Parts: sequence; C-alpha cells; structure tokens
Amino acid sequence: MSAFVDRARPLTVYLLMTVVGVAAFLYPFWLPAASAPDGAHRLDAPILAAVVAALVVGAITLEVRRGTMNGATISLLAVLSAACAILRILGLPAGGNAIFFLVVLAAAVFGPRFGMLLGLCAMAVSAVLTGGFGPWLPFQMLSLAWMGAGAGLVGRITRTLPPWVEVCVLAAYGWVWGFAFGAIMNLWFWPFTLDGGPLSWDPSYGLAETLAHYWRFYAVTSFAWDAARAFVNAALILVLGRPLLRSMRRFVGACEPVATFDAIGLAAGGDPAQASP
Repeated sequence: MSAFVDRARPLTVYLLMTVVGVAAFLYPFWLPAASAPDGAHRLDAPILAAVVAALVVGAITLEVRRGTMNGATISLLAVLSAACAILRILGLPAGGNAIFFLVVLAAAVFGPRFGMLLGLCAMAVSAVLTGGFGPWLPFQMLSLAWMGAGAGLVGRITRTLPPWVEVCVLAAYGWVWGFAFGAIMNLWFWPFTLDGGPLSWDPSYGLAETLAHYWRFYAVTSFAWDAARAFVNAALILVLGRPLLRSMRRFVGACEPVATFDAIGLAAGGDPAQASP
C-alpha cells in the first residue's frame, strides 16, 4: 500500500498539472462573463504561472523522495532545459524553431514525466533568455509540456523499433505537433476576440459553430506558420535523431537510482552497506 501511495503522489501532481492547464485554456468558453475584455488572461496568468511552478517543484520533490529521480537526472533536466532555451534563440526560416525537436527526442529517451518537466522548464528558461515574459508564458509552458509527455509515451513504443523506423515515427510526431502546438496556443487569446467578425468567437455559439469559426481563424492566421514549424520539427528529427538518441541513451543508466536504502533499518542503526541494490 505504501509503495502504491508513493507512486500515486507524483502521478497525481502531473494529472493535476494537466487538469489545471486544460481548465485555464478552456474556462473563457465556459465562463464568458468572467473573461475580462481588458486583456487575455492579464489577471489570472500570473496565478497560473505560480501554480504551475509550485506543481513542478512538488513533482520533482516527490520524484526525488520516491527515488525515481536523482542528482544526475536533475542535472540532465537543467542542461537540456538550457540547451532548448538556447535553441529557441536561433531563429529559423519561416517561423521555424529548434526548441521542439530536442524536447521530442529527450522525452522519447527519458519518458513522459521527464518530457513533461522538460517542456515546462525549457520554455521558462527560454523566457528568461529572450525576455518573453507575458500572459502567454504559462500557456506556452503547458503546451510544450504536453508535447514532451506525449513524446515520452511514443518513445516507450519506438525504442523497440529499428533506429530509422524510430526516427521516422518521432519525425511524424514532431510534424503533427508543429500544427497542434499552434492550434492549442491560439486558445489562450482567441476566446477574447469578441469583435463579431467571421474569425472571432461569440458566447452564443454552440460547439459546432465554435469549431467552424476557430478553423477559419486558424487557417487564415496560423496554418502557414505552423506548417513551417512542422516541417522544421520533422526535418531536424530526421537529420539529427539517430545520433542524439544514441548519445542520450548513454545517460539513461546514470539517471537511474543505483541503490534503495531501507529507511527502517537505518533508523534502527542498520549498516548502510547492507542496503539492497
């Protein structure tokens, strides 16, 4: 029972993080009267950022206490977050960005929970480097976290495939998320564009009409940029995927705890050398 509780605690934090994120994106559709016309999420974005940051700290703390993360894992998370942030500075043609492909590859190697934390931390660090602070930041963090979590789940399947097949599957995943990231991110501000035009949203719309208006908005404003992002994601994964996956997998063993100490035995004066490997 204790082992189940230890396992459930961090998973609950990740689930809560997802629920909070989904609610933050969608509440303007549910409570349009509360959607302040003075700016998209200007008032609640700082609260959301604080909640997400607290959940990240809580998740890492619980992972360390459970023994599923150690100093090497946290160091690797910091290094990869910094690398992703630096890659975001390097502008690519047609709005492409190199931050996404590294998140996909790292998450495929280290798993969905690591991928979720990497997406959150990488976007936060990149905001520090680029000065990209604003009400959009917590939504960018959550969107990239979901990309990383999904890549970690895909990686559990692709790791058993031949190397080139794995790279092609991850490239396809990166291509799809090139569009998905933009489509999700538009939702942080689109419900606040209540100008009555053919591309805006109105609280009187039903689900079908809302989707139709959103599709028109997306096709006109975002599709071309997202297509460029999708192409860059897929191309970088295809070109760099094999060597980077091979390199990162060398660190998997170092990121796994090497010993689990019997807390009861140590408290009773037991010998640490007798700890089970």
